[in-house]
Amino acid sequence: MERKEADIRKSLSWRKMLLPLVLGLSAATYLLFSSLGEERFFKVNDDSGTHVWVDSNSNGAVDSTLPEEFVLDSNGDYAFDSVQNMILDIDWNSTVFFFLFLALCTVVLRDLGYMYRIRVLTDKYFSWKESFQVIMLWEFSSALTPSVVGGSGVAVFIMNREGLSLGKSTATMFVTALMDELFYIIMVPLVLLLAGSTDLFPEKVFEYGGAYIKNMFWFGYGFLCLLTLVITLSLFFFPLRFKKILIQIFSVRFLRRWIRHVVQLGNDVIVSSAELKKKKFNFWFKAFGSTLVSWTARFFTLNFVIMAFMGNIDQLFVYGRQLIMWVYLLVSPTPGSAGIAEIALAGFFGEIVISAQYVALVAIIWRLLTYFPYLFIGAAVLPKWLSRTSLKQAKLKSL
Repeated sequence: MERKEADIRKSLSWRKMLLPLVLGLSAATYLLFSSLGEERFFKVNDDSGTHVWVDSNSNGAVDSTLPEEFVLDSNGDYAFDSVQNMILDIDWNSTVFFFLFLALCTVVLRDLGYMYRIRVLTDKYFSWKESFQVIMLWEFSSALTPSVVGGSGVAVFIMNREGLSLGKSTATMFVTALMDELFYIIMVPLVLLLAGSTDLFPEKVFEYGGAYIKNMFWFGYGFLCLLTLVITLSLFFFPLRFKKILIQIFSVRFLRRWIRHVVQLGNDVIVSSAELKKKKFNFWFKAFGSTLVSWTARFFTLNFVIMAFMGNIDQLFVYGRQLIMWVYLLVSPTPGSAGIAEIALAGFFGEIVISAQYVALVAIIWRLLTYFPYLFIGAAVLPKWLSRTSLKQAKLKSL
């Protein structure tokens, strides 16, 4: 346990926070300063408009950098100015703060949903205070590891250190992953059907065209469906066969170094399967219901941040684009998608959803609400949590 604790202290240290902080802040700073000197047409809501949009190239999109797209009109709703001047002219009124407050509320709702879910999944083994610490440390570990890796391994250790059995900790981690993937798998076709799939895919992101973006998305979506199917079959139908298949695969010479971990994973799946088959409908209803609340709140944070500056927007469109963007953030090689998320936001929502003067500002506020707090809260919780759970471990051993 001491060696494991040392590993956790090392992997969740302040030093580990520097990389995501630097990446995230650098990306936001780049977005801000790279656009300050640009001059383009902006939509205005007062009487200062000098032009109207005419869609000269018939593409249905407002190309704010093309003069031929706009015609002089004293009653127009567009004005030509620099991004810097438009940022300085932002009116920080009560409406802006109201929607930012709603965005903050969604963050709180998201975490409350996660806390409630972990209490459901562990049969209320954790108190609300313990649930808060577990979730904050889980988010902390996810923020410090590449998105493609995730923080599930650390999450099992966190729950086990709280006194939850290894089998139940592993089962909780598996069900959490299953619920998250199910939410996404169900929500994507539903939103695409309601919002229309054609408009939800941006024409260009990271210098890649629309066809590439769409193909990459469906590849990622298909992989998540396959992963969910494998987890479901392994947990509820064929846990022993799953273990045997894993052992056969990792018996190959160049994979043999991981065989011990694979055997342990297979054992964990078998134990988890026995745990989960006992659960009744009410358990699954509460688990998925809290997942639905948490993830809906998670995505609506950006909706409210955009509404703070842009007024009326197509809520379903923004929600749908986030579902598409999430696949790309899921495979990000940077800790917590730091740097990638900020740039991706500009690519997915720039121009067509968020006006140029707001892109960097929205990206900064969005990440300040949904990413950076978990770095600092997790770092603050970790020392006290390790101290408290050390005493808890000692008491359990003495029994």
